[in-house]
Amino acid sequence: MKKNDLDTRRFVIGGVAIAIVVVYIVRLFTLQLMSDDYKKNADSNAFLKKVEFPSRGVISDRNGKLLVYNQPAYDIMVVMKEAQDNIDTLEFCQTLGITREYFDRRMADIQNRTKNPGYSKFTQQIFMGQLSDREFSVFHEKLYRFPGFYIQNRSIRQYEYPYAAHVLGDVAEVSKGDIEADDYYQPGDYIGKQGVERSYERQLRGEKGVQILLRDAHGRIQGHYMDGIYDHKPVPGKNLTLALDIDLQALGERLLEGKIGSIVALDPQTGEVLCMVSSPSYDPRTMVGKQRGRQHQALSKDPWKPLLNRSIMGQYPPGSTFKTSQALTFLSEGIITPQTAYPCYHGFIYKGLKVGCHGHGSPLPLVPAIATSCNGFFCWGLYHMMGNRKKYPDVQTAMNTWRDYMVSMGFGYKLGIDLPGEKRGLIPNAEYYDKAYKGSWNGLTIISISIGQGEVNLTPLQIANLGATIANRGFFYTPHVVKEVEGEPLDTTFTTRHYTMAQRSAYEEVVRGMRAAATGGTCRALAKYDFEACGKTGTAQNRGHDHSIFMGFAPMNDPKIAIAVYVENGGFGAHYGVPIGGLMMEQYLKGSLSPSSEAEAEVFQNKRIFYGTQDR
Repeated sequence: MKKNDLDTRRFVIGGVAIAIVVVYIVRLFTLQLMSDDYKKNADSNAFLKKVEFPSRGVISDRNGKLLVYNQPAYDIMVVMKEAQDNIDTLEFCQTLGITREYFDRRMADIQNRTKNPGYSKFTQQIFMGQLSDREFSVFHEKLYRFPGFYIQNRSIRQYEYPYAAHVLGDVAEVSKGDIEADDYYQPGDYIGKQGVERSYERQLRGEKGVQILLRDAHGRIQGHYMDGIYDHKPVPGKNLTLALDIDLQALGERLLEGKIGSIVALDPQTGEVLCMVSSPSYDPRTMVGKQRGRQHQALSKDPWKPLLNRSIMGQYPPGSTFKTSQALTFLSEGIITPQTAYPCYHGFIYKGLKVGCHGHGSPLPLVPAIATSCNGFFCWGLYHMMGNRKKYPDVQTAMNTWRDYMVSMGFGYKLGIDLPGEKRGLIPNAEYYDKAYKGSWNGLTIISISIGQGEVNLTPLQIANLGATIANRGFFYTPHVVKEVEGEPLDTTFTTRHYTMAQRSAYEEVVRGMRAAATGGTCRALAKYDFEACGKTGTAQNRGHDHSIFMGFAPMNDPKIAIAVYVENGGFGAHYGVPIGGLMMEQYLKGSLSPSSEAEAEVFQNKRIFYGTQDR
């Protein structure tokens, strides 16, 4: 063998040996200095990190009445490394009132890293949550017999009233998606699922505390590590004050018993939501603790959809309440003046097209057209706007101008209320009709949108906001259900005015028309009140019985409340919408109903609308 070959072999073998040594050194350095895997395992044996949960913020109404608070509850936790295989499982199950099958399934689920991605056999895992005081007492007496199991103090939500379920929401155990979205949460934690419990979760939840407890070799607690220097106390959640008036909310829910629909009332001067009723509803007190899952499942299968918040999720034709927005647009664009009069021969009749209307005087100018809810007047206004070639070069430009006015009034997009699940409704534009009619359409083709039918859809919240905008003569605030967060300023989103494209003078004319409707027009049932109410009825056509709608505000020159009432299949707006709206305004402005109004409220509370058995 040549000397060069031997030298080469020595270099190769030496290089391999050096490489192996370097790999070992790097690995040891990583394990001992860079990685905390072994340290975590050692800590897990020596320490027990006991999480302390903060009390969730309480929720009150605008008058200080407590709506949501906390009650003590208890969780059973298990540390798998400590749990003994020889515990008396039968006694354990009997103590908790569970079956052996449940015990085995729960223990398996805890150790399933797919279902429980944060699993560690050294840390506490939740075995059973939200024990009552009685269940806790029974289990606590025998706790020493079940090594590896611990009690953890928690709290459970309690709801003072059977009202406002859709606004308040509820709290439930976190999902896998919740944990992935926010590392604050661990399996077994609780989170707001709906309503303000969801939208203000970060403020309500507070901050967790922790105790680091020292254990001996047998797992027995020896005290606080380093005398508790690394412990920190939980920080309570922030309290919320809602804009809601719970007495007004209660009346609204009474009035919509046995009916499908919504009532939304706003303070025009602030955008605060005074009440938000969606019917059918449910009692929020049934959606707490261990019964929450079973109750939620039952409600989700109910064909009348009580979980649906129709106030912000229901998308309906606004009917004749929409005529006010048309009047504002036609006046501001110069299509009409307050003196412009249009004929109405029991409706709009032109080139073989007829949109029917009830009997009233003809021709009519704007104010009495609003007061009598004349279909003909507003159909003619839209037809002349779409066909005005001196002002708009084509129908598409006219249509998009109309659309811009509607959007500026808060239609077609979400208003941005501080509740989850809001829908946007629908306001069509020129592109929508170009696609639908292949570019061949005109004012007659789309005439029904002028009276709140056709393709136009709004939420009850948007209709109420229209009333607030008219009450303010041209601006609105983003509606919000939370009036105050403890220790925080209100988000500027809710304190910024949004001005519409319509002129102030146009609003004054519409207010005159709505007041005339209340004194002698379609809203004449409001004339009996000693406050100056303004209103506009709506009757939206439907495959079945028409929907009854009302939009209004009061008092006329110092508005304190704007309201929308929507009763599905309730018939004319004057049948349900107007009287319910009047009672709600009286309750808020006067603080209570008069004896005669209370008698009227009982009548409407007991009225039922038959909807059949169809799936809604």
